[in-house]
Amino acid sequence: MIGPRESVSGAHFAFTDRWGGVSAAPYEALNLGGAVGDDPGAVGVNRELAAKSLGVEAARVVWMNQVHGADAVVVHEPWGDRPVPETDAIVTARRGLVLAVLTADCVPVLLADPVAGVVAAAHAGRPGMTAGIVPAAVRAMTGLGADPARIVARTGPAVCGRCYEVPEEMRAEVAGAEPAAHATTSWGTPAVDVAAGVHAQLERLGVRDRERSPVCTLESADHFSYRRDRTTGRLAGYVWLD
Repeated sequence: MIGPRESVSGAHFAFTDRWGGVSAAPYEALNLGGAVGDDPGAVGVNRELAAKSLGVEAARVVWMNQVHGADAVVVHEPWGDRPVPETDAIVTARRGLVLAVLTADCVPVLLADPVAGVVAAAHAGRPGMTAGIVPAAVRAMTGLGADPARIVARTGPAVCGRCYEVPEEMRAEVAGAEPAAHATTSWGTPAVDVAAGVHAQLERLGVRDRERSPVCTLESADHFSYRRDRTTGRLAGYVWLD
């Protein structure tokens, strides 16, 4: 359900796997995505279950309408009855507000400066990573007083560069924007390593405390993978401050 939860100086990071929920196949079982065709009631129950396992209130979790862009939005409270904005990063300085990001191969990026009391969650797919969603999230954090040298960064389960096959033209385009994302599959064809690109961007921004999940979603039967299954659920990454 919830993988190993990490806490650093009052900042909390957590990523889910696909188990422990109530969704039926092909969304079995802990699908947390509300726009993939699953029963909305099941998604609601799953979000409640995930929040309970984290020891937080589901009503205090802020979600995004992710669009593979490079916009970051500062939030101060849950959306409530307001429309959920189209964005791929959310940032807050409100302690106790839980930020969430949905993925099923893309890279979930969780960031926190515990000293400044600022956290961010970002959705870094190939287009968003290339467009600069991670630098946008860090800029929004620094605008609230964060210091990149203090930021703790954790990236969750995502498709690895050995499995993310793309046409040669696409690899060249991505590598032109972020050379660290240039990769080759385990069978010798062009590929993209989005997580490597994310971590290279974080390093250039001055973020030194970084860890990357070793889990490849396409290879792991315990995680959702869009590239593997197409119709499937979504994992979530959560970050918040006490």
